[in-house]
Amino acid sequence: MKQESKKFFGGMFLGAIVGGAITLLDKETRKTVFANVKKTGSNVTYYIKNPQVVVDQVKDGASRLRTTVEQVTEDISFIAEKVEQLKEVTPAVTDLVKDTQEAFSCDKKEFETETGNKPF
Repeated sequence: MKQESKKFFGGMFLGAIVGGAITLLDKETRKTVFANVKKTGSNVTYYIKNPQVVVDQVKDGASRLRTTVEQVTEDISFIAEKVEQLKEVTPAVTDLVKDTQEAFSCDKKEFETETGNKPF
């Protein structure tokens, strides 16, 4: 099985090289590829000469990530707290609705009994 995997990945690699070479036959593609290679080379040279820039960017990214994680954690805690409050309030609201419904039912029956008419 190992030999078959080597053949497969070797074939993929060879196909990628051939495919890449064929795409370079197009003049516009060649210009774009070379422009991107030149730009990437310039960026690499800049970062090699200015390694502190990379360090600062990584620190900044880590700081922003930390801030985001803290905000999400706070939001989750807030939501969990509200869910707990709802759990506590829901039975009281349910009881209030039942009591109100019973009160209206009693009032409706009394009205009908006293007047002989339906209220609505």
